[in-house]
Amino acid sequence: MRTINGQEMAQEMLTKLQSEVRKLLFQPLFCDILIGDDPVATAFVKIKLRRADEVGYKPRLIQLPVTATTEAVIEEIRKIQRDPFLSGLIIQFPLPPNLDKTAILNTIDSRVDVDCLKNVKTRLKSPTAAAVAAILDQLLIDLTTKKILVIGQGELVGLPVTNLLKERGLNVITADVTTTNLSELTIGADIIISATGSPKLIKGNMLKVGVILIDCGTSESAGSIVGDVDVESVESKVEILAPVPGGVGPITVAMLLQNVLEVAKDLE
Repeated sequence: MRTINGQEMAQEMLTKLQSEVRKLLFQPLFCDILIGDDPVATAFVKIKLRRADEVGYKPRLIQLPVTATTEAVIEEIRKIQRDPFLSGLIIQFPLPPNLDKTAILNTIDSRVDVDCLKNVKTRLKSPTAAAVAAILDQLLIDLTTKKILVIGQGELVGLPVTNLLKERGLNVITADVTTTNLSELTIGADIIISATGSPKLIKGNMLKVGVILIDCGTSESAGSIVGDVDVESVESKVEILAPVPGGVGPITVAMLLQNVLEVAKDLE
């Protein structure tokens, strides 16, 4: 089984990005708003802010308690958006259930929506979808002959991945929480992209030999971050695996920070 080294791919991208940021006439501000203390979200935010600092952005974290109201979150968004150098703003998911997600997202200026959550047509690309595409492209295989299954249709990962692959004219089928025949779909797929956040959902007996697995799921288990794939049980079936951690995640961060650069260039 070959394992995709997302850290290595991301580092190449970040090195190029750093040289581009140095050419700017100002230091772009990148802000992540975190509500509550979800361990997976908190860990991801720390990584994004650290990488943002490394490439030359000004990182800022706005952390609010899990009890924060929708109005309080909206006020923080409005305040940070007054900064003339703001080049990227993220609301970290998942949000506490008491918050009005639609109202919060509607407050974000589409120009700085570097996570591409508002589904507005811009030249920015959904970071995770772009990361998955980068992995598939570097495999140097004919994707048009492959049956691709995307498990999970969330607005942050699964849906953007599905849309991007369909835009390329590829043969894509999907599964979500309503799917009752998941094993039938997985056993027939050549490439599986899983984004459910269900630990060890994908097991070896669900796969055919030679499958390519791209794990986009993240959740906490026994104090560590795990993916959707039960790695030990799939090793004898999988040809190529993009694992969690160390696969899609680092590349997603690099793609996100690339979006920040695109916004910053528009400000110059």
